Amino acid sequence: MPRVQQGVRVLGPADLPEVLALLERDPVTNVFVDYRVRLTRLEPRWLGGEVWGWYDDGVLAAVCHAAANLVPAAAGPEALAAFADRAARAPRSSSTVVGPRPMVEELWRVLGPAWGTPRDERWEQPHLELTGPPAVEPDPLVRRSESADIAALYPACVAMYTEEVGISPEADGGRELYRARVTQLVNRGWSFARYDGDRVVFKAEVAAASPYACQVQGVYVDPSRRGEGLAAGGMAAVVEIARREIAPTVSLYVNGHNAPARRAYERAGFAQTSTFSTLMF
Repeated sequence: MPRVQQGVRVLGPADLPEVLALLERDPVTNVFVDYRVRLTRLEPRWLGGEVWGWYDDGVLAAVCHAAANLVPAAAGPEALAAFADRAARAPRSSSTVVGPRPMVEELWRVLGPAWGTPRDERWEQPHLELTGPPAVEPDPLVRRSESADIAALYPACVAMYTEEVGISPEADGGRELYRARVTQLVNRGWSFARYDGDRVVFKAEVAAASPYACQVQGVYVDPSRRGEGLAAGGMAAVVEIARREIAPTVSLYVNGHNAPARRAYERAGFAQTSTFSTLMF
């Protein structure tokens, strides 16, 4: 596809090396887009959407993942305005807008009037990283989930999602799709949990990974076991396995108001490096 001097175009497989080089300038912050780009090789049929590139004087200077999640990366105000203008030309197809807060704010300033009011706005989400060993002893009972665990794991995943997002992932006929996602993470070796018989008392998943970093999501402690310190030890176990077998840096972002989770992550050794924001529809 011809290179543009200034503006936005849809990226394809031939652009992969240039896109990866751009994302690798900040590989932890950009891990989600990096993961999606590597996984799909920028093939639209695998993306379920598009990746847009912003060119400044003929050089790729920013990208935006435009699929179920609208996620800008390495983008300044001019690129964000261009991405927002492109997104506003069509009906909304993304269920979330997520990324570093300054980027989401600038994107939404232009895009908001076209897409309307989000169902939920989470502007203050500390982005945390851990590059070294965890600061507390890993919980030895936390392990990778296996196929035989899915019957016990799936209800915990539904409970976590419903508590975190505010709606059930099974709503509107979504049960099969969500169960397939849980199974996919288990089969990939990205699901970790502590099991008490047929009940999950702690769980977390790796949602995205690159050679440089992985991003954790879905952290959950059974309500009847909260306050026992399971999250800090559980996260330490996840970090230990993930850093050894998936990627050298573990990251996540957490709702700013979730004080117990933030304390647990701090105890495990995570430190804030930036702030993310998420808009949900």
